[in-house]
Amino acid sequence: MFKKSIYLLPALAVALFASSCKNLGEDKFMKTPSGLEYKLYTQKDGKYEVKEAKVDSAAYKAKLDKVMSFEMEYRNAKDSLLFSTKDNAMPIQIKMVASPNKGSIEEAFLMLDKGDSAVFKINADTLFAKTFRSPLPPFIEKGSFLTFFVKAINLQTEQEAMADYPKMMERQQKEMEARAAKQAPIDDKLIQEYVKKNNLQAQKTASGVYYVITQPGSGPNATDGKVVSVKYKGTLLNGKEFDSSDKSNGGKPIEFPLGQNQVIKGWEEGIKQFNKGSKGTLLIPSPQGYGSMARGAELPANSILRFDVELVDIKDAPAAPAGPAGGPAGPGAGL
Repeated sequence: MFKKSIYLLPALAVALFASSCKNLGEDKFMKTPSGLEYKLYTQKDGKYEVKEAKVDSAAYKAKLDKVMSFEMEYRNAKDSLLFSTKDNAMPIQIKMVASPNKGSIEEAFLMLDKGDSAVFKINADTLFAKTFRSPLPPFIEKGSFLTFFVKAINLQTEQEAMADYPKMMERQQKEMEARAAKQAPIDDKLIQEYVKKNNLQAQKTASGVYYVITQPGSGPNATDGKVVSVKYKGTLLNGKEFDSSDKSNGGKPIEFPLGQNQVIKGWEEGIKQFNKGSKGTLLIPSPQGYGSMARGAELPANSILRFDVELVDIKDAPAAPAGPAGGPAGPGAGL
């Protein structure tokens, strides 16, 4: 529930390469000297043609320190979608820099010019160790390869990219709001059917989160600014478990401050319906969860989430550190 917790021819690939590249699935992967496997295409006269990467060329060097915008998705060895910019309704922007991580995604991105499309095979161990700098997730096999489908849609200076970013964010926000407005009534109907089928005594918040109190606690409810400790188990409506404090936190409750957007919206609102010691269930529609963003095979896009929770404790947030003697109490104090 934490925000940080990230076919033969996938849908994005169809959009990137269109019908003008009929032999996409038949083209063989080429290799760079570092062993990076790729299929690279350039668009000419409305058609896609195979292109060979020219590393260290003048065009390659001209891209360094500029910002490239990409549409992208990547899949694991079992063809499960792990990430797509279509889910975010926004391309990713990456500064082009020469990297020592040969054979990884940094080298791959530098192969594309504006308008090019490509398919890359990237070693998962290298990607997570050297690029993401995080442990390999359990749903990705050690030693396996991830397949990236990429289209370079723009190349800009850093100043141009920074000027464009607020407009991109505004477009993303409108798109996400439109998706949420369309999905909300679908999810609400499914949740109502689930509540009725399971004979739950559920109440509904203003944003559409359903909650059931199975064991009352004591004292006031949790509020913004408080630090809460919560034990939980997360499942889909079909009962499939995707997360729990037992698995993610060694059986201990997780702790976080309310009102600081460190958890999904459904938790921010849902946990406020509980007081210390209470137990219950949250039924969270996808717009208040992860929306249209898939979180690997375990959490498809537009997943309705069920969380069985126990609010173990509610505490005051720690006091902010004091500022210098005679000065304000911290950054921005007194403004």
